[in-house]
Amino acid sequence: MSTERRLRLWALAVAEARGATVAVEHLCGVSVAVTGVDCAAVAVCLRDTRREVLGASDLVASDLEELTFTLGEGPSVDAISGGPVLVADLAAPHCQDWWLVFAKAAMAVGVHAVFALPLQLGGIRLGVLDLYRMRAGNLDDEQLADVVVMADTVCAMLLDGLPGRRSDQDDH
Repeated sequence: MSTERRLRLWALAVAEARGATVAVEHLCGVSVAVTGVDCAAVAVCLRDTRREVLGASDLVASDLEELTFTLGEGPSVDAISGGPVLVADLAAPHCQDWWLVFAKAAMAVGVHAVFALPLQLGGIRLGVLDLYRMRAGNLDDEQLADVVVMADTVCAMLLDGLPGRRSDQDDH
């Protein structure tokens, strides 16, 4: 990942925060801006069966995250247990087979494309960054590169905020 890309995206997050501490919601906002999607959410896995929406750009993204938890299906569930899920068109027949209820529910609120990236450190999965778009279509190479950096940034933010983590001052 290029340092220039990382710095550019962090500068956007700082601007999004408008003087406040950068939070997950701000990273969701930047993810929306740089990828051309309509909304984004971050969900974390607290245990094998317990998930929680940590932040979202809007109510649609938050509601779709909650729906995946309730149903136990959808891009978020698959990305947490597998790898990135990049679906350019929820109307595709294979999506209807994978996600019997989620795909129909997402399209009912106008979402036609979803992109879910696991938040991970090595083999440890912390959660997922989900992007939702109202029109069908893939992310281009630059958008995908930006969202990979955003997922990495969210992961770093989560790790930095974990209770019990020693600060640099404790090393002295």
